[in-house]
Amino acid sequence: MKIPRSPPNIESLLKSFVDADDTARLAALFRNPVGPAPGGRYLHWDELRHRQPPSELSTEEWWFAVKMARQQLYKPTPLTDKSGKPFVFALADPILALLHRIDRDASGQIRLEAPIASPATRDTYLVRSLIEEAINSSQLEGASTTRQVAKEMLRQGRRPRDKSERMIFNNFKAMRAISERIGQPLTPQTILELHSVLTRDTLDDPTAAGRLRRADEPIDIVDHRDQRVLHAPPHADELPERLERLCRFANNLEPEPFVPPIIRAILLHFGLAYDHPFIDGNGRVARALFYWSAISQGYWLLEFVSISSILKKAPAQYARAYLFTETDDSDVTYFLIQQLETIVAAMDGLHAYLRRKADETQATESMLRTSAHLRDQLNHRQLALIRHAVRHPGARYTIEGHRQSHNVVYQTARADLLRLAELGLLHQRKVARALVFEVPANLDARLSNVRGTAQK
Repeated sequence: MKIPRSPPNIESLLKSFVDADDTARLAALFRNPVGPAPGGRYLHWDELRHRQPPSELSTEEWWFAVKMARQQLYKPTPLTDKSGKPFVFALADPILALLHRIDRDASGQIRLEAPIASPATRDTYLVRSLIEEAINSSQLEGASTTRQVAKEMLRQGRRPRDKSERMIFNNFKAMRAISERIGQPLTPQTILELHSVLTRDTLDDPTAAGRLRRADEPIDIVDHRDQRVLHAPPHADELPERLERLCRFANNLEPEPFVPPIIRAILLHFGLAYDHPFIDGNGRVARALFYWSAISQGYWLLEFVSISSILKKAPAQYARAYLFTETDDSDVTYFLIQQLETIVAAMDGLHAYLRRKADETQATESMLRTSAHLRDQLNHRQLALIRHAVRHPGARYTIEGHRQSHNVVYQTARADLLRLAELGLLHQRKVARALVFEVPANLDARLSNVRGTAQK
């Protein structure tokens, strides 16, 4: 990845304007007021220098005016870069618009499609989101297992077969653990325990799970194509103190300045990843902490979305947001905007998925509407399985997988599947010692037969 070009030094630019004693140029700056985000875009110098500046201004003068406008908005954070300089952010219009959208749609009492608003089906959608985030977050860091295989592993509860599956399995367990810690204070020990869960049996050095990297374990972030160093994290000796500071910030123990809650969650993600306190698994820990912080602060809808599924589609933008921050005076606004846009995209994906599921449900229910027998006999879990089976000919289901998908006890899951087999909607057979239920090739015809039989 190409490292962005660092911006011109603002003090040097100002000195050049003064030394030139060119009052006409200074007057032109004042005649062309520029905001912090020209055209609604919070551009880095590496982007802005390729655009046409306003009339009368050179590109350097345009950047100077933009930077001056940003400095009026900067808020310092308790988190610092390697030199001890605080990371800053600007609540520019692009951020305010995204914050409004997220505050409106991800917290409070809002209208939602029935599936996640209904206690009866909420757990099904929560498990789906945990599985999606576990898979995508692990794939971002190198897990190569396909989504289908990973889903079957998690839903059926089988043991991982290789390192990639283990990464995904660990991530799923960690996300579940995060859900159980919502609202609890964050401590360095909690972060170490989370890392231990995420990296168990996946590290070349097993003793590195659940501990900070040591001074004899230097770690740089490099571009794997040309081995160029993109980021050199802080020295290992600084990590305990930096982790303590991160936890204080996460727990809102710093009274000033005010940091909007979702921005606090994103900065927690950024701070952990910037420090890179572990020899591996830093990205997974950082994203898990984001979920803990966001949900703890009332953004309950985010428990149902997979942020990593969006990041995986454009990993270069994710990495570039870090580089923009490092090359522009520790201005973390670039990363905030990238993450806020990711959250909005993930929320849009969730709503689209729910609308699609609602349409599929309506189609299935329309097909079954004339069958009082099925309508009376099948519960929402069995209907959900049938909907899945119609779209996935040849799919196989296990009692444990059904139990995991719907967060019910084993006996309830077993009764669900046996009833479907009794109706002829699933084939039941034994594989080793486990019961496996398979979708018959003619499921649609069987549904019609069951409906027809009930009508006679």
